[in-house]
Amino acid sequence: MRSLLRFGSLVALVVAVIAGTIDSIQSVAASVVVMTPMGDAWNDISPSTLAFLQSTISYYLHPRVYDDVLQWVLYQPAFAVFLALSLLLWVVAYKRQPAAGRFAV
Repeated sequence: MRSLLRFGSLVALVVAVIAGTIDSIQSVAASVVVMTPMGDAWNDISPSTLAFLQSTISYYLHPRVYDDVLQWVLYQPAFAVFLALSLLLWVVAYKRQPAAGRFAV
């Protein structure tokens, strides 16, 4: 399970770097700072899954959850969302060293 979470963290980090690179290229080309919101990036890639997520959350949880929580996430820059997801997965998969040390009996 830990290796699966680490792999998910790696994938999220790679997607964050790609999204950040695309935003930086667009920023240089436009001579202004461009940060693509997560919702716009998701809508460009797969609009049907975004609509499915909205209807699923509205039906099974509550419509206000989508309006308050998910809309806020969708307005954040895509690279920041994937960086936060990568960090969260890495923290969950992290294994601390024993307090006694490596050579303790």
